[in-house]
Amino acid sequence: MITEYVLFDVDPAMTRDDVEQSMREIAPLWRDNPALIRKTFIFDPVASQGGAFYLWKSQEAARQAHGEAWRQRIVATYGGEPQIRYFETPVVVDNAVGEIVLSGD
Repeated sequence: MITEYVLFDVDPAMTRDDVEQSMREIAPLWRDNPALIRKTFIFDPVASQGGAFYLWKSQEAARQAHGEAWRQRIVATYGGEPQIRYFETPVVVDNAVGEIVLSGD
């Protein structure tokens, strides 16, 4: 499993409600990606930054989902170029479903 950390600047003119509405609108589209295990949207109103943590089956899946069209949409919607980091994710504790998920399972 791979955790992908995406962070981008948000136009300071955007309110928290603007950012949340945009995230709510796009969220259902991510349910159709079978390689995505989980996505957590994040927003820091003090720093005017937004982003997400994604848990993917592979780094290749993450790269395929976040191509040029996705980057352009982030810039057009929020005003900032996304920065991406990848982390190997050997273990996930998921208290919402009461599971420990191990990489390779």
